[in-house]
Amino acid sequence: MAEAASLQERIRPTASKRVLFLPHAVRQSSRPERMISTAEVREVLIRGVVVEEYPADPREPSALLLGHGQGGRAIHVVTAPKQKYAAVITAYVPDTALWNDEMKTRRQPQ
Repeated sequence: MAEAASLQERIRPTASKRVLFLPHAVRQSSRPERMISTAEVREVLIRGVVVEEYPADPREPSALLLGHGQGGRAIHVVTAPKQKYAAVITAYVPDTALWNDEMKTRRQPQ
């Protein structure tokens, strides 16, 4: 997972400079059943771990990060690190029906 570490190393410095929330991220994180704060998203960007990479993403290489928010709830953030900022594509609370107990691996369809 050397590539994941490399991508993660690119995310943290750009996120510490500036974070740009794309419209989809704003809509998804502000849904009543989610209510993910910008502070929680920033925390995931700075302290989270890469659980999936999307090198062929049309928005440039991006990654899915797992971190934790208020009360220790798991939060997934998809971000594309740019030179001057981290673009947040989406943020959501992972569904336990779709993710393993640690929220790092997708469950296989049954």
